[in-house]
Amino acid sequence: MNFTLTDDQKQIRDAIREFTNDVIAPVALEYDESQEFPREIFTQLGEMGYLGVLIPEEYGGVGLGYMEYAIIVEEVAKGCPSIALGVAAHNGLGSGHILHYGSEEIKQKYLPNLASGKVLAAWGLTEPGSGSDSGGMHTTAVRDGDDYIINGSKNFITHGNVGDTTVVLAVTDREKKTKGISAFAIDKSMAGFAPSKKENKLGMRSSDTASLTFDNVRVPASHMLGNENEGFMQAMQILEGGRVSIAALSVGLAQAALDHSIKYSKERRQFGKSLSEFQGINHKLAWMSARVEAARALTYKAAWKRDNGLEMNIDASHAKLFASELAVNAAEEAIQIHGGYGYTKDYPVEKLWRDSKLLTIGEGTSEVQRMVIARNLMG
Repeated sequence: MNFTLTDDQKQIRDAIREFTNDVIAPVALEYDESQEFPREIFTQLGEMGYLGVLIPEEYGGVGLGYMEYAIIVEEVAKGCPSIALGVAAHNGLGSGHILHYGSEEIKQKYLPNLASGKVLAAWGLTEPGSGSDSGGMHTTAVRDGDDYIINGSKNFITHGNVGDTTVVLAVTDREKKTKGISAFAIDKSMAGFAPSKKENKLGMRSSDTASLTFDNVRVPASHMLGNENEGFMQAMQILEGGRVSIAALSVGLAQAALDHSIKYSKERRQFGKSLSEFQGINHKLAWMSARVEAARALTYKAAWKRDNGLEMNIDASHAKLFASELAVNAAEEAIQIHGGYGYTKDYPVEKLWRDSKLLTIGEGTSEVQRMVIARNLMG
């Protein structure tokens, strides 16, 4: 197991870092304030291949692995965690589900446009009454000849408004509970399918988050991903990979909090010397640095295992739990180091703090990660 980046990986890191510094970071607060989805930025990300990271070249992607994916998400998160969240949701959830479980016909239909960024993907699992308890969903899909009729709703869906292709989980056999859920690829153009409430969020404000409604949406049976009643199992596999991307996002946010804190502590003077000369500040920075490196190592380990076809369920949960909790703490420490200025929008750490909290909630809460880890420990 060697986490030393290859020359190709370094080139990928340097390219997305340059793009983030030049294009994303300067406008991050502007998009946060307006809550506008940065479609032009995503168009550029698509043109550069960053929206088809995991999609093979035969479907128009660049065919990279989870290590490269983690590197890309981390670098984007340093400039804007909200945009990084969109990159993660598009690649790992919506596109990823179609890639892993779609038929050849469905892959050919959807993946090229998803890889290029011409269309964006959404992933519909969460419902108003079933968050962590995904088995409690109420959205149904009833067979009707060569189609399924879908009724219900989803909420907290990333790219709910701007997504053109959505993977939707729905109950196909209520009596089987979680073993009676199936997944479908749905087009925004299908009659009866519509986004509804757009969320007004604390953080991640330029990331489009909305509810979805399904009113007798007729979906061809060929749009089912995998076999009937296997959707829940598929979703759990997709979430494993998703946790790696959220861990990488968390590492990027925490690294940004550390970088901004180092810069500020060197510039800010108190009592005749810079903050960086105070032992209390140095100790904060040292502890932040150690934990960022630990979170990155956990994330790379999970990504490496995924790329090598090894079981990584507990590794993904380790990485997601540790890194997301660190992101919140690092952002808060950064505000403390910045003092009153950290509480204003004049410095980026205020936004990092607001963006950080979602990372302990999305793709499986910290409590769920502890459950997963504990179950593994207990066999």
